[in-house]
Amino acid sequence: MATQDRSAASDLPAIINGENLQSNMKSINYSRTFLSIIGGVVAGIWGFTGLTGFVFYFMVMLAASLGLAAKAKFSAGSYFDSWNRILLDGILGGLMSFVLFWTFAYDFVHIF
Repeated sequence: MATQDRSAASDLPAIINGENLQSNMKSINYSRTFLSIIGGVVAGIWGFTGLTGFVFYFMVMLAASLGLAAKAKFSAGSYFDSWNRILLDGILGGLMSFVLFWTFAYDFVHIF
């Protein structure tokens, strides 16, 4: 009978604290925004133009996703409600910051 209780308990969905989830999502958004700015400056200094710069951005975001997953010990269910929160959330939001700092750094280093 004890094994039946354990198996029934393991079938229940994990309970997620809303405040903790919101705090974790803020951390992801802050880190992606920061990496977008740093990545834009680096892409501008290195002189990336066109599609190369956008590929660089998505490589930086891939590295960020892997870093966040590693920080969560590859157990997204313990900290988030789905893997999409770690892998995809905030990627397009940081694109504008990336482009802004990319063009600024490129202009500053290579044109002026």
